[in-house]
Formats: sequence, C-alpha cells, structure tokens
Amino acid sequence: MKNNLFFYVLLLTVFLLHSQENLTSNNYTYEGNKNIENKETTLAEINYRKALSENDKNEVASYNLGNTHYVENNLDEAQRQYFEASKIVKNNEQGHSAYHNMGNVFMKQKKYAEAVSAYRFALKNNPKDDETRYNYVLAKELLKKQQSQNKKGDKKKEKKEKNKDKNKDKKNEKEKNQDKKEEDKKEGDKDDDKKGKNKEQDKKENKDSKNQDKKEGQPKPKPGSLSPQQVKNLLEAMKNEEKKVRNKINAKKAKGTPIKTEKDW
Repeated sequence: MKNNLFFYVLLLTVFLLHSQENLTSNNYTYEGNKNIENKETTLAEINYRKALSENDKNEVASYNLGNTHYVENNLDEAQRQYFEASKIVKNNEQGHSAYHNMGNVFMKQKKYAEAVSAYRFALKNNPKDDETRYNYVLAKELLKKQQSQNKKGDKKKEKKEKNKDKNKDKKNEKEKNQDKKEEDKKEGDKDDDKKGKNKEQDKKENKDSKNQDKKEGQPKPKPGSLSPQQVKNLLEAMKNEEKKVRNKINAKKAKGTPIKTEKDW
C-alpha cells in the first residue's frame, strides 16, 4: 500500500511539473503573439524561443516562430521551423498550415519541386483549401517551365562546350602548324648554313685549284738544266769576272808607260 502511495505521489509531481512547464511555455507563446500584433518581430522571436526551451513540443510556438522568420525573409530558418512544427502538430488543420507555409517558402526560393511536394502534403490534411490547390497547380506549371529551361540551358551549355572543344582543337592545330613552321625554318637555316659552308669550301677549293693550276702553268726546270735565276746569277758572275780581267789588263798598261814631268833631273 505504501509503495502504491509513493508511485501516485511521484506521478502527480511529474504531472504538476509538466503542467508548470506547459503553462510557462504557453505564457511565452502568448507574449510572442502580442509582439507579432505590435510588429515587434525581434521580441516575438525571443519569446517563442523561450517557449520552446520550456516545451519543445509546443507546436504553436514552433509554427509562429516560422512565421516570424518568414516575415524577416529568413527563408531557410522559416522552412526548418515549419518542418519541425509539422512533426508535432496535433490535428490536420495545424498540419495543413505548416505544409502550406513551407510550400510558400519553397516558392520564394524557386524550389518548385519541393513546393509541389509541400502543397501536396497540405492538401492531404485539407483537400478543400482553394488557396493551397491554386498554389499547387501554379508550382507544377513553374516546375515544368523550369525543367524546360534547364534542358535548354543544358543544350546551350553542351553546345558551348563543343564549340569550346572545337576552338581548342583549332588552337592546338594552329600551334602545331606554327611549331612545324618554326621547325622548318630552323631546318632551312641549318641548310643555309650548310650551303654557306659548302660555298666557302668550294671557294677555297677553287682558289687552291687555281693556285695549283698557276703553279702547274709555270715552266718546270728540266732535270740537269739551270733555272732562269741560276742563269741570271751565272751571267752576273761572268760579267764580274770579265770586269776583273779588264781591270787587271788596264793596270798593267798603266805601269809600263813612263810619266813625263815638266823638269828634267
């Protein structure tokens, strides 16, 4: 009996604590709603976060926090908060609102495939809502248009890539031709150098040949005969000898002739 009493006391304590948490969370939610009415979005966000810190299952605070982010155009955070709210909603109407607003976020972000999915879930919770149905049809049309544009863009991109590859091939071919021209020019310069060297060699050989021919054109002394220079030297020597002999003869003649003086001795 005592054990059962203790269990009941413990259960009551947990219930009271949980009720207190819900009460505090609801109070913060109420303050946040008042802030929204007064267009105090910053204060509203603070109060909604306090409400969720007291009770993370407070679907109203979670949903309204998403609305606050949506008004501030913080779309990524708004979408995340709507998704969190969709997991803790207590009825179809709340689920419909969470998914409907989630679809609106995706529409603003031009994520039409995600918008179609969100509106579809919203209609499952409330098939009679005309606004959701209209947004759903609009999202589907925009998705088709987007997919068509993406295909055109892909084709255009593919064509651009092909043209780029084609231009690249042309550039490579041009560079190859330029390299070939430069290579041919180098080979031509080598041939010119070789021709120049051959020409100089030919000139030298022709000069040597002419000198050789000139040498060969001069009379060669026959074996046993005198060269012209030797003949000249010999003639000079003979003239000198002849002069010496003539001088000796004249000297003898001079000695044999008496010299006359003007006075006798």
